[in-house]
Amino acid sequence: MSVLDTVRRVPPFVWVLLVGVSLIAAIVLLKPTPEPRPPKPLPQARATVVIAQPQTLAVNVYAQGSVEPRRQIDVVTQVAGTLTEVSPQFVSGGFFAKGATLAQIDPRDYQVAVARAKATLVEAQKVLATERGQARQVQREWKDLGNSDANDLFLRKPQIAAAEAQVEAAKAGLMQAELNLERTNITLPFAARVSATYSDLGQYLNGGGRIATVYDAAAALVRLPLTDLQASLIDLPLAFGKPPQQLPDVTLRGVVAGQPYEWQGKVMRTEAGLDPQSRLYYAVVEIPDPFDPVKNKLPLLMGMYVTADISGKPIEQVIHLPKSVIFRRDKVYLLDAENRVQEQTVKILRMDDTHVWFTGQISAGQQIVLERQGYLIPGTQVETQLFETPQTSVPQIVAPQTESGAAQP
Repeated sequence: MSVLDTVRRVPPFVWVLLVGVSLIAAIVLLKPTPEPRPPKPLPQARATVVIAQPQTLAVNVYAQGSVEPRRQIDVVTQVAGTLTEVSPQFVSGGFFAKGATLAQIDPRDYQVAVARAKATLVEAQKVLATERGQARQVQREWKDLGNSDANDLFLRKPQIAAAEAQVEAAKAGLMQAELNLERTNITLPFAARVSATYSDLGQYLNGGGRIATVYDAAAALVRLPLTDLQASLIDLPLAFGKPPQQLPDVTLRGVVAGQPYEWQGKVMRTEAGLDPQSRLYYAVVEIPDPFDPVKNKLPLLMGMYVTADISGKPIEQVIHLPKSVIFRRDKVYLLDAENRVQEQTVKILRMDDTHVWFTGQISAGQQIVLERQGYLIPGTQVETQLFETPQTSVPQIVAPQTESGAAQP
């Protein structure tokens, strides 16, 4: 059998298989060997940072409260009678100087009582003079008789004592009548503003009747609730009185008839104890002359809601930065010498809409991550970009003090 016949007898699928195997072997043997390449490095995280600059700062405290009068009283009549005169200022909102007349009760009945009391006094003085004259006469008679032993009744000592007591009673009666007459003129012991009136001209009043409610116009008060942290930032007069120059200054801000305005006051005292429910301190701010147009262009009205900016005391190692450095309430991210992220817990002293004041274990010159802390993980090495803090963003720096205690310029 020839070779050709043998080839013809091979099934076609065998030829297909041989061709396929040959192609696969050629591909495997002839493919180029790949050259190894190093992996591309991942892009490094970037972070905007600010430089920590701990300083001695006086951190002000903000609080809110309502304006109250320093004292408020009900004006009542001490004698009965008809109101025959009332002042034009005897209306809600009226002002009265110290000792000015609010209203006048009809004084005629009390003038009559004074006249009668004077007559009673004169009669008592006459009786006393008569008794003393008779006593001297009796003493001379006993001396003429040569007997010095006489009892007190014969010498009229009890009669003189009774007459002297009548004179004193008559003087007291006259004093009471004059006092009642004086009380028909209703005045105030301090400069005041009328809050409400309850009587008017021609009305008959019994003794003890309320005619008005007034409050002291010489000063106003604002009670400010403070947390324990806020109280620690202020030099509060917690127990003992301090000289006025050492009391914390307060700037109050409010709106009167659509116009914002500021008033100046001082924290004069704190209330006797903490509020048992809220555990808050209450600082009492006094604002002198709230209605004086010379000192204040706009009046400080009672019941007005105000915000207060209380001057703080100097605190060391305070850092003042944009608010965005804080995340998760009291955490910041610091960078070490190799720009690796480290988490640090700080103590927040004060925070407003744009800035934060805090203290912590942070050295001067350390870098603090400014924002987007959620994209970073502690231990991550970052590429930094410095954020320049404006000079105007760090107010309230306390000037260094000389040995004498005076602040240097």
